[in-house]
Amino acid sequence: MADPLRILFATPEIAPWVKTGGLGDVAGALPPALIAAGAQVHVLVPYYPALRTAFPDARLLAAIDAPGGLLPACRLLEAQSGELTLWLLDMPAMFHRGGSPYLAPDGGDWSDNALRFGLLSRIAALLASDASPLDWRPDVLHLQDWQTALAPAYLHFTPGPKAASVITVHNMAFQGLFPAAVLADLALPPECFQPEGLEFWGQVSFLKAGLHYADTITTVSPTYAREIQTPALGFGMDGLLRRRASQISGILNGIDYAAWNPANDPLIACPFDADHLDAKAANTAAVRARLGLADEPHVPLLGVVSRLTHQKGLDWLAETAGRILDLPAQIAVLGSGDAALEKALEDTAATHPGRMAVTIGFDEAMAHQIEAGADAFLMPSRFEPCGLNQMYSLRYGTPPVVRATGGLADTVVDPGNGARSKASANGFVFEDESAEAFFEATARAVATWHNRNRWRRLQRNGMARDFSWRHAAQEYLTLYRRLKAARVP
Repeated sequence: MADPLRILFATPEIAPWVKTGGLGDVAGALPPALIAAGAQVHVLVPYYPALRTAFPDARLLAAIDAPGGLLPACRLLEAQSGELTLWLLDMPAMFHRGGSPYLAPDGGDWSDNALRFGLLSRIAALLASDASPLDWRPDVLHLQDWQTALAPAYLHFTPGPKAASVITVHNMAFQGLFPAAVLADLALPPECFQPEGLEFWGQVSFLKAGLHYADTITTVSPTYAREIQTPALGFGMDGLLRRRASQISGILNGIDYAAWNPANDPLIACPFDADHLDAKAANTAAVRARLGLADEPHVPLLGVVSRLTHQKGLDWLAETAGRILDLPAQIAVLGSGDAALEKALEDTAATHPGRMAVTIGFDEAMAHQIEAGADAFLMPSRFEPCGLNQMYSLRYGTPPVVRATGGLADTVVDPGNGARSKASANGFVFEDESAEAFFEATARAVATWHNRNRWRRLQRNGMARDFSWRHAAQEYLTLYRRLKAARVP
């Protein structure tokens, strides 16, 4: 039997220990899926306080000298979580802090983020090269977003054998931009500071380094792979991405089917599946009771679990909420974000007691309860690289209302898109970036909800789709094999 593929997966966060968004979910779910498919995977992640608490007895693998510039000496530790091997980058002055991985407790960026994630990138490159202090060498170095994106640049300037590199872009809007002066601090040669390198409008861009120097690029959905090659969603790098179009692929994220399963979810009021959808009504009643909404079983409950931001299109909800409630419908919102948007939604809820509830913050149990209890789910994002909540919603028989962008376009099928889509329809899709287009799609969903047979068809179609990580894992393995083969002399 052929030797298994060896993958070093470098990430700035990993669920369930350290998570700020979808990247953490991917890092927590994809490596175990790759291991289940037969690959050897080691995950490199900083030794944050939460990981220190979880793995206090992590064993020392190597002490690594200062790699130059202002990058400090550090240690590499190893811990095991089930089948998953974690390589923990131990540099307390950089990573043993309060706040989030990227933000200080006051909400501002850590002032030394360039050095912190420059170190993570440099160590990832070291471990993927012939200079590694360890015997285990990866075939492929898989990098996640800007925080690890300097690694391909370091590899480019490292002599000798090295792993192939792939960078996954989770969101082009986050690019890791820093003053040009950090180049020397990061021990990178001055010749890489050019447009055909990591220079971006006079600054150092970590993300651009990855996009330029990595062997291949992936995004988290097929549609987003095309969208980032346009001026609208390329965020100034669309020209580079179009030049590298043949090395870009979109692989749709999966979701954790163990954590998100309505048949045995311990966080919801009543378990159900596609053959017992009547039991979903008990979850709707439980959400209404918890949030103080009127007991109106003849009115659909529309759910939102989201960051409350312009990107997520929830200003359109604030603008049209009164009209949606008059359809009639009820609305349950869970999330936080822009203060003005939070207030606009809360003000609308205050003027419609019993019809709209807004909970500012995040509550994992409530998120599951809204997915299970809502009749439809509202997700009108202006752009959405992949999105997870629409897949949770489909899994829970809660047809989503989405805009045709990124992973939303790849997962939600509108019944009005021709004969083929009628057989696979599972939600409602609108095209235009406008509050009116969002309202019209929501009104269609509310009208369709009153047709029990059509609604049941939408629900079952959505629940029949398989969004587990095993599909994504197989696509990544195919990509890794191709990269490994290209490295053979």
